[in-house]
Amino acid sequence: MIQKNDTWDTIIEPKDRFFDLGLKAVWQKRYLLWLFVKRDLTVQFKQTIFGFAWHFLSPLMSTLIYFIVFSRIAGIPTDGIPEPLFYLSGICLWNYYASCLTKVQDTFARNANLFGKVYFPRLISPLSITISQLLNFSVQLLLFVVVYIVYAFVGVHARPNMYLLLFPVLLFLVAGNALGMGLLFTSLTTKYRDLKNFFTVFVQLWMYATPVVYPLSVITNPRLHTVMQLNPLTPVFEAFKYAALGTGSFSWLWLAYSTLFTLLLLIISILLFNHKQKRFIDTI
Repeated sequence: MIQKNDTWDTIIEPKDRFFDLGLKAVWQKRYLLWLFVKRDLTVQFKQTIFGFAWHFLSPLMSTLIYFIVFSRIAGIPTDGIPEPLFYLSGICLWNYYASCLTKVQDTFARNANLFGKVYFPRLISPLSITISQLLNFSVQLLLFVVVYIVYAFVGVHARPNMYLLLFPVLLFLVAGNALGMGLLFTSLTTKYRDLKNFFTVFVQLWMYATPVVYPLSVITNPRLHTVMQLNPLTPVFEAFKYAALGTGSFSWLWLAYSTLFTLLLLIISILLFNHKQKRFIDTI
C-alpha cells in the first residue's frame, strides 16, 4: 500500500501548461533521442534490394524525369546552368524536406503502440526523424558535388560565392519548416483522419509552388512573383542556388522573413503537438 510519506525519485503526472515547449525534458532524455536516430537509420535498409544505393538512384531518376519534362518538353530555362546540375541543387534539398515532412506527419500513427505503453517526451520521435534523414541528404548532396566537379572538368563552371557559408542556416530552415509542418499535420490528423488525403496533395502542390526544378526568374508576373516569395521555402532554395551556382536571387529581407516564419511555425506546432499528445491515444 502506498503511504502518504512515501518518496519517489520520479513522478510522472500530466502538465496543463499550454505554453510549455517541453525542450528541457527532451534535453534530459537526449540519450533516448540518439537511440531513436539509430533505430530510424537501421529500419531504412531492412528488407530492401538496393539498400544504400537508393540514396543515389532516387535523385538520379528524379533528375532524368525533370530533364525530360521540364527541359525537353516544357522548355523551361535554368538560368544558363546545365539542367542536371540545376535540378540536383533543388532535388537534394527538397527530398530532405519532403522525407522529413512525410515521416513526421505520421508520428502518432507509427508510434501508437509505443506511446500507449511507455512514457518519454513524445517530441523525441519527430526530432529523431529530422536528424536521421540527414544521412540521406548527405549522400544526395555528395552526388550533387560529384556532378558539380564533373561539369567543372569539362569546362562548365558555376559561380559559387561566400554565401555558401550560410548553408547550415539554410539547412536549419528547411529542417525546421519540415518539422513544424509535420507536427502541425500529425496533431490535426489524430482527430481529423481525412486530412491525410489532403496531405498527399499538399506535398505535391507545395513542391511546384517552390522553385525546386525551375528558377524564380521565369515567374515574370509581379503579383505571382510576390506570392511565390511568400512561400517560406522560396528564399531558402533561391539562396542555396545563388550561393552554389551563382544564379537565382538572394535577399536578406526575404531570408529574414523565412527565418521568422519558421521559428513561429515551430513554436506553434510544438505547443499544439504537446497539447494533443495528452489525449491522442483516445482518438488515434
